[in-house]
Amino acid sequence: MALSPTAAQRRVIDAADPATGRLKGTEAQLAALVKRGLAFRHPRPPHDHFLTPAGHRIRESPADARTPTTTEPAAPAAAPSASGVFAARVGGEDAVPGASGPARLREVRSAWQGLLELRRMTRSDGSTDRPCGWERTHLVQAAALALEAAGHRPAGPDGGDGYRVRATPQPEAVAVYGPDGTALRGCGATLEGAGWQVGEYTEPRTRVRYLLASPRKV
Repeated sequence: MALSPTAAQRRVIDAADPATGRLKGTEAQLAALVKRGLAFRHPRPPHDHFLTPAGHRIRESPADARTPTTTEPAAPAAAPSASGVFAARVGGEDAVPGASGPARLREVRSAWQGLLELRRMTRSDGSTDRPCGWERTHLVQAAALALEAAGHRPAGPDGGDGYRVRATPQPEAVAVYGPDGTALRGCGATLEGAGWQVGEYTEPRTRVRYLLASPRKV
C-alpha cells in the first residue's frame, strides 16, 4: 500500500537521483517513505534507500498533478491499456487513448527504473545487468518494456514501422519482428544491452527475418 507523501517528503523525493532513484534524508524521513510504499531500503550494506515505482511516478509527475497513490503494482510494465491497467506495449495493439505523448514517456521511464530496482533488490550482489525472476515469467512484457524504454516505436494495429514482440513455443524465448533489417538489429542491440541473449533467424516458410531473445542467466 502506498500513501500520499507530505510536502516535506515530496522534497526528499524530488531530490532523488534521477537515474537510480537513490534518496538522501534523515532516518525518520526515509523510514516514513518506506512505510508509504514510496521507497525501499536496500538489503545489502550500505543499506541505501531508493524510490519504488510509485515513488518514481510521484517524482516525475507535475507538482499540481500529484494525487494520492492507493496501490503499488507488484511489478512494472509499460503503458496503459483501454481498461486503464498499465501494460507493456508489445506492438500491433489497437490504438489506446493516452498511449503516447509526455505522460506515456514518463510512465515508461518510471516502469524501466522500477524494473532495474527490482533486479537490484532480488540479487545478492545488487547487479542490474540481466533479467530478474519477474522478467522470466513475463517474457513478452519485459522485452517490450526494454525496447520501449530505449526509444523504439511499437508497431500500430496495421503493422507500421515498429517492433512486435511475440511469445514462442520455446521456453524462455520471445520473437521480435521489425520493419527492416536496420530496425531489427537496433532492437537486438537494445535487448543485448538489457541482459538478453539474441540471435537473428529466418522463418523457413515466409522468409521473414526475426530475433529470438532469451534472458541471459550469467
